[in-house]
This record gives sequence, C-alpha cells and structure tokens, in this order.
Amino acid sequence: MSLCFSADKLKEVQQIIARYPEGRQKSALLPVLHLAQQEFGGWLSTEVMDYVAGLLQLQPIEVYEVATFYSMYNLKPVGKHLLEVCQTGPCMLNGSEGIVAYIYERLGIRPGETTTDGLFTLKTVECLGACGYAPMLQHGKYYREHLTREKIDELIASCSAQPVSASH
Repeated sequence: MSLCFSADKLKEVQQIIARYPEGRQKSALLPVLHLAQQEFGGWLSTEVMDYVAGLLQLQPIEVYEVATFYSMYNLKPVGKHLLEVCQTGPCMLNGSEGIVAYIYERLGIRPGETTTDGLFTLKTVECLGACGYAPMLQHGKYYREHLTREKIDELIASCSAQPVSASH
C-alpha cells in the first residue's frame, strides 16, 4: 500500500514547508508529523515516517529520531481516548503514580497498553507544563487537573458514554 496525504493535507504540508528557507525543510518536521499522525490513524507507523522523510527530503532516521523523542507522537495504534499522565517530579509528589495505578485498576491497562475494546490507551509522559495543578493528565487537547479517583471515574464514564466511530 502506498501512502499519500489527502489533497488538502498535502497543500497544508507544502504551506508549512514554504515557511522555511530553501534547504531548511527539516524545520517543518514537527508540524508535518502532527498532520501525518492526524491523517493516518492517530499514530506514526514506519511506513508513515518514511513517507514524511520522502516529502521533506530527509533520511528516515532523522524522522525516527524526532518521533521517538517526543511523547506527543504515537508509535503504535492508540485507543479513541488517549490518557497521558504526567510522571515528572511535581506530579509524582502529588500522587500521579496512584492515578496510574487506579487507571490500571479500573481499565486493566498499564502504560503503553490499550483496552481490548480500543477505547482507552494509557501513556505516561514527561512534564506537561501544569505543575501547579498536579497530579494531571492530558486527554486529547484538554488537561485534567488535581486528579482524584473520583475525577478519573468521571472521565472514564464520560468517555465510555460517547458513541464509537466506525474506525474503532
């Protein structure tokens, strides 16, 4: 199977590349990886990363290095609801380990795992920049702060109540 961005996304990629001087297309890598993750199922397969490398005229290893460094890129399929729990100092001191353990208790998944129904993936990440609200997690584009077991229960219930799309 040969990958290709949709016409609209490819136009967006070209606009991103055009922001940078000639020969500096590597500067477009982060936003293009975001578009690729969005376009190709919420994660970056080797095939997707190779495609991005070709578009940006980079060696595949240059793309792999970036994609594996940042936790915002998923290197395997994820559930409909990605729960990214901060595991840096302030969150750890305020109970993020207990939050991860509680999510395991509730959903039966450890960091890096997805529920069998494909609804939830648990991921631990480095600082999300909201230390004053610890412990916290990111769910999509939203932060969930001052986490408690009750707040986790509410989040799981809310996510579980949403309709499942055809892709999940």
